[in-house]
Amino acid sequence: MLPIRPLRPDDCQQLIAVYHEAVISQAGNLYSPSQIEAWSQQAGRNDDFRSSLLRGHGLVSTTHHDDTIIEAFALLDPVDRLALLYCRGRSSRQGRASALLEALEGHARSRGVTRLLTEASQLSRPLLERRGWVVDAEETVTLGGVAFLRWRMGKDLL
Repeated sequence: MLPIRPLRPDDCQQLIAVYHEAVISQAGNLYSPSQIEAWSQQAGRNDDFRSSLLRGHGLVSTTHHDDTIIEAFALLDPVDRLALLYCRGRSSRQGRASALLEALEGHARSRGVTRLLTEASQLSRPLLERRGWVVDAEETVTLGGVAFLRWRMGKDLL
């Protein structure tokens, strides 16, 4: 079983590093160099990222031997929206994102949420679809002056 624990306020700097590394290490086949550069810098430049971490319900997946070493994280903010889901490249395809999603879905259900929403990247969309999420709409957003295609998705928790 993969170790998961609640996000702690002192995790913020490490989560910025996980976010950056996740984009740099895994987005190369799906995004242009300018998109990767713009996206990978968002967490470190954006005060909303830190505020969301403190305000939302977050979980982290850690190494087996040290719960201070974070390999992946996910966040609900608000309780019916998957706001963040990132995993270090070295720890991808180990079930960490699925375990985090399962735990967050359980948390949302326990709070009376019947449908979760998110905005999915090209990177996260396949995982979410495998877990029962469906595309509601396609949209284009701008990060750091660069356009990105993403999908509004939802999952019924009934």
